[in-house]
Amino acid sequence: MGNSFSISGQYVDILKKHIYPATITVKNGIIESIESNVNAPMQYLLPGFIDAHVHIESSMLIPSSFARLAVTHGTIGTISDPHEIANVCGMEGVQYMIDNGKKVPFHFFFGAPSCVPATVFETAGAAINSDQVSTLLANPDIYYLSEMMNFPGVLCKDEEVMKKIATAHKIGKPVDGHAPGLRGEDAKKYIEAGISTDHECFTIEEALDKLEHGMKILIREGSAAKNFEALYELIEDHPSMIMLCSDDKHPDSLVEGHINSLCARAVAKGIDPMLVLRAACINPVDHYKLPTGKMQVGDAANFIVLDNLVSFKVNQTYIKGNLVAENGKSFIEAVNEKAINKFDAASIQEKNIQISLDEYPQQEGKMAVIEAIDGQLITNKLWLSPKLEGDKIISNTESDVLKMVVYNRYYAAAPKIAFIKNFGFKNGAIASTVAHDSHNIIAVGVSDADIVKAINLVIKEQGGISCVNSNETKVLGLPVAGLMSLEDPYKVAADYTAIDLMAKSLGSGLGSPFMTLSFMALLVIPHLKLSDKGLFDGDGFKLF
Repeated sequence: MGNSFSISGQYVDILKKHIYPATITVKNGIIESIESNVNAPMQYLLPGFIDAHVHIESSMLIPSSFARLAVTHGTIGTISDPHEIANVCGMEGVQYMIDNGKKVPFHFFFGAPSCVPATVFETAGAAINSDQVSTLLANPDIYYLSEMMNFPGVLCKDEEVMKKIATAHKIGKPVDGHAPGLRGEDAKKYIEAGISTDHECFTIEEALDKLEHGMKILIREGSAAKNFEALYELIEDHPSMIMLCSDDKHPDSLVEGHINSLCARAVAKGIDPMLVLRAACINPVDHYKLPTGKMQVGDAANFIVLDNLVSFKVNQTYIKGNLVAENGKSFIEAVNEKAINKFDAASIQEKNIQISLDEYPQQEGKMAVIEAIDGQLITNKLWLSPKLEGDKIISNTESDVLKMVVYNRYYAAAPKIAFIKNFGFKNGAIASTVAHDSHNIIAVGVSDADIVKAINLVIKEQGGISCVNSNETKVLGLPVAGLMSLEDPYKVAADYTAIDLMAKSLGSGLGSPFMTLSFMALLVIPHLKLSDKGLFDGDGFKLF
């Protein structure tokens, strides 16, 4: 039961686009009254922020730890897709997230993962079929069908895909989308299948095309994919159709800010604060039918106190009438939690990751190379001359084309090799078991010795991220599914900051080398990726 108290300030009625001095009375965690009060102080009272699409696992924190950081920035809830842990641990993983999230005063609105595994061209630790999706959707703790990444399956009316969508529609739960670059008639067909949102737009033209067919657009600004600059004008032009999300956010950037940071940036661009707040606080509540309320009489007392509507610095956060954060300090207590995992990978040697030219996709003497793009999940497909040592292809630091490895973590299999441009390393290597969406081991580096060393470090930890150079090694263990830590969130953020700086010191100009690497096995994002089964052509949706 929440507390009973009164608080005064400038009440921000987002729905009526009106701000006035008022006193809010809370009784047993519910807003009992909102009364005008001309003597109210100059602090702003408004609904808490909702992250409209996030994978909690990408913060490397379990839900209870994520909440401890998020509330300091005024976030009171998240639309959370647990498909990362589901790809490792299946239904047990989804339940783990729900159960842990319930142990803290925070609103986690989980979805039923729709694409586990994301494709048949990779090895995941689990699969969730349409019958299991139906079971999840019937659970009152599940609010929607998570992002339907298999857009080819939607367009081709794949039986399993359509069953999952139909089940969600039947019980009145929305279906999230994922259709990067989809335009025109294909986008129309995808939307007409009953898919209501998309967070993958990276150009305003693509977003407008989808909006025209009735799809809601989530403006994403995470640690890897940054689409705010391209899309922020939509907040003003389509105020009822836009939401804000992070999708994937590393712990260091979650310490710095969350949805509040996007609000400040949008207002700085000249967007009406009321429209910004509609996207950040109201539209997710309406779309997903959330029980958080909109800070009206009779709603749960989920609200925040701000100095102003410019910087969006959060002074206080209340959830169900309880003060959960004040002036950057979280009052949510740590939760003692166990780890679950699925990991069975043996250490490897340099000879296991060597590859000759005749074993690798090529045309006219040139080899296929993945081009990573900073701030985007999409990659380019290049054809470049290989650097050879004997008959083996090796990393070329001069042209910044480095060896990348994906190694199956679930059962014994040979590592797969590709080459990637734009990591910029001059020495050393990094490795990670955060590798969307199947979370096999992924690594990139300058020498085979360093790549193997980095891979074996995360194997020893049964999951984590690592960085090596000629003098030093660092590893951050992630014992929960190889994705999340059980440590204090501020310690995890500090440890991540240290290993991220070490990775950048290898020569990378990428904003987030580990986050960028984690998406290089995500086959549902074009154009060229690497899975544990081999190099994948996203345009033809097939292995080379």
